[in-house]
Amino acid sequence: MTQLVNPYSSTHQAEIARLQDELQMRDELVQQLSRELFRLVKGNAGFMPSPEVSEQHQAEVRALRDQLHGVEQQVAFYQTQLEDRNSEVVQLRQTVQELTDRTRMLEQVVQELPKVYRQKFEERMEAVRSRVSHLQRENRQLQAELQSVSYRLAVRTRRSQRLDLPSFGSGGLGPVSLPAGFGNS
Repeated sequence: MTQLVNPYSSTHQAEIARLQDELQMRDELVQQLSRELFRLVKGNAGFMPSPEVSEQHQAEVRALRDQLHGVEQQVAFYQTQLEDRNSEVVQLRQTVQELTDRTRMLEQVVQELPKVYRQKFEERMEAVRSRVSHLQRENRQLQAELQSVSYRLAVRTRRSQRLDLPSFGSGGLGPVSLPAGFGNS
């Protein structure tokens, strides 16, 4: 039996693996940035920074939040892509299963075709054999009738061709005289 190979499955799997690795790396960066931010905030709790340093920290925090927001958007985008690819993989597997089932069904039909054709041929031949048998019986009957008619015709023909000639013998007719001129001298 032939097996259908999905040319996209290895490509999809490689793409999914790459996206998962990238997603994991992003998660690690987010965690690292969170720890660093927590360390900075906790380490500077007793320290009152100057307004310039405070503004600088706030700008860095905003930049980190923006960066975090961008990473979250990328994560959401990659998750959407993964879900789309997973649904596509499921659809492709269903298609492969349907095609495999159909192939099995067609192989079974192809294996049964000779039997079906033999059966249909036998059904048709039965009618032909019956007709031939009937014609042979009819032919024998007609030949018998023809022989009977030929025999009766031959018998009639012989009877009509038979001449009633007088019989010559020692019966009481006596000597036969021939007419004059036939050599009675």
